[in-house]
Amino acid sequence: MEYVSLGRTGLRISRVGLGAWQFGGDVWGPYEYGVAREVIAKAYELGINFIDTAAVYGRGRSEEFVGRAIRELGIREHVVIATKIPGDWHRYDDVLKAARRSRERV
Repeated sequence: MEYVSLGRTGLRISRVGLGAWQFGGDVWGPYEYGVAREVIAKAYELGINFIDTAAVYGRGRSEEFVGRAIRELGIREHVVIATKIPGDWHRYDDVLKAARRSRERV
């Protein structure tokens, strides 16, 4: 796996990331947590340490699955998670609230 620097953060992330939108189950059918955990475990085994999710994926379910899996797998300190907030939450207080909620799930 190739790794790149994430800006000036000092973080090294895999060039290939794992998109976790499907864990939400709203569009492509429901995913069971066990399947999501297996996908995350395999991706990490292959060297992927960058996971992309969002608050809107399954109304937070994707973030919950990602957070639970990385805790259970004991890899929290070894992965970087990117998440996004809904586009209609542009006010300062809304951004902070959304970030807090995402952090609780992940």
